[in-house]
Amino acid sequence: MIIIGEKINGAIPSVSKAIASKDKDFIKNLAENQAGAGAHFIDVCASTEVSVELESMKWLIDFVQETTDTPIAVDSPSAQICAESIKLCNKPGMVNSVSLEGDKIDVIFPVIADTEWECVALLSDDTGIPKSGEHRMQVFSGIMEKAKEYGIAPSRLHIDPLVEMLCTSEDGINTVLKVIREIKEQYPGIHVTGGASNISFNLPARKYVNQAFIVLAVGAGMDSAIINPMDKHMMGLIYAAEALKGNDEYCIEYINAYREGLFGPVK
Repeated sequence: MIIIGEKINGAIPSVSKAIASKDKDFIKNLAENQAGAGAHFIDVCASTEVSVELESMKWLIDFVQETTDTPIAVDSPSAQICAESIKLCNKPGMVNSVSLEGDKIDVIFPVIADTEWECVALLSDDTGIPKSGEHRMQVFSGIMEKAKEYGIAPSRLHIDPLVEMLCTSEDGINTVLKVIREIKEQYPGIHVTGGASNISFNLPARKYVNQAFIVLAVGAGMDSAIINPMDKHMMGLIYAAEALKGNDEYCIEYINAYREGLFGPVK
């Protein structure tokens, strides 16, 4: 499982406060802890006013790179900000994200085409988030056409099927699970990702819903997740689900992660 650490995000009040007060120790601590917990990428999202977003991204990226060699996932709703943030990184990382909305793909894909950068691609278009699995797969086909046009291999893409709130969903997560399976069937080498916490908005005891979701999603083929890697219970479930799925030969990754303290012991 590819872990994208979600904690450096200005939408989180404590991070927003750290950005506003230029508390570099707070940001460096988040970066260090997520890297130490097993994150493969560290998401960096300023979530500030557009006029200062790039400046904030530079400030954040600089301190993350001072702290760890873990690649950065540059994260912004603005494709232009993502494209500029790429230039601030010392090594290839991830763009979070593109979609078929507006010109996002045509801004980002040319920038990363001849690089090792990876990219999250959301299954949304100018109509918003598709309600049906069929519509989402149509969007997926459009994304893959663009990837082929720009010479971006499926293995560099992390497709986000768009996990919505469970409490407003008509069929639980059945549509999402079906889409995950179809994507992996068409492109076995592609990655499927998502934010596990999206599923539980407006529900009590959210961690149980998040944890149950991640196990079901791994079973369907999800192999990348935007989560808090410092949540050892969640990490333990991911390693266990991967082993049960048959993705961890002889449970070596599960055993090593346990020995390294990335999860457990269960209390």
